[in-house]
Amino acid sequence: MAKVIAIANQKGGCGKTSVAANLGIGLAMAGKKVCLIDADPQGSLTVSLGYPDPDSIPVTLATMMMDIINEEESLSRKGFLHHDEGVDLIPANMELSGIEVSLSNVMSREMILKEFLETIRDSYDYILIDCMPSLGIMTINALVSADKVIIPVQAAYLPVVGLQMLLKTISVVKKRLNKSLSVEGILITMVDYRTNYAKDITAMLQESYGNDVGIMESFIPFSVKVAEASSEGISIFRYAPKCKAAEGFSRLTKEVLRGEEDQTRTEN
Repeated sequence: MAKVIAIANQKGGCGKTSVAANLGIGLAMAGKKVCLIDADPQGSLTVSLGYPDPDSIPVTLATMMMDIINEEESLSRKGFLHHDEGVDLIPANMELSGIEVSLSNVMSREMILKEFLETIRDSYDYILIDCMPSLGIMTINALVSADKVIIPVQAAYLPVVGLQMLLKTISVVKKRLNKSLSVEGILITMVDYRTNYAKDITAMLQESYGNDVGIMESFIPFSVKVAEASSEGISIFRYAPKCKAAEGFSRLTKEVLRGEEDQTRTEN
């Protein structure tokens, strides 16, 4: 059964979508069956995996969630897109904004995405959810569905300040809706360790959250090549396999796999 990881931060521009895409493809390169879910109406993950016009895609996450809401038999598998680097994608477009409105009147509205994921979990080793940059009902659905959360944080002062609200939301979801939810860690992104500023931010994160949440050992160096790879619809591993960002995503992939192995040993 798949391990579900939500990639979440209500602050945009932290590299969340790049983490979802490149971690997912990294896991696929390691031989894992991976499904990526775009849970953002902007469709950024969909675009970055080579579908530049998400609004023209007929079957998306919104379609699949509406099937659950209306208690209709889902024909969802026809809406799965396959990327040639070995991952499946459930795309998103602006229709997902309408789902947020629809969910306001639905019983157990926080559980709809989880109910859908239960129908596909046995087909994958990992399901990664790229959350929208807000703490609205779609992000709550993602947290309720997830086993773990990775929180990408840009190595800058203001993004760090907003972390407290996200961590409080995760804590409430864990207490009331998903007792098995845990934080994999804070992932520092867009790092330039040649500057004292980046080092200071990392130290501040470590001091503020290191004990409670944990800072991931991996970090993602700043590189314009990450954005260039996204615009080409491919991963950093294919676009620039020897760049520092590719090395960072490779380390992240290994850290996630190692964490899974450690947890399995503990449970056994």
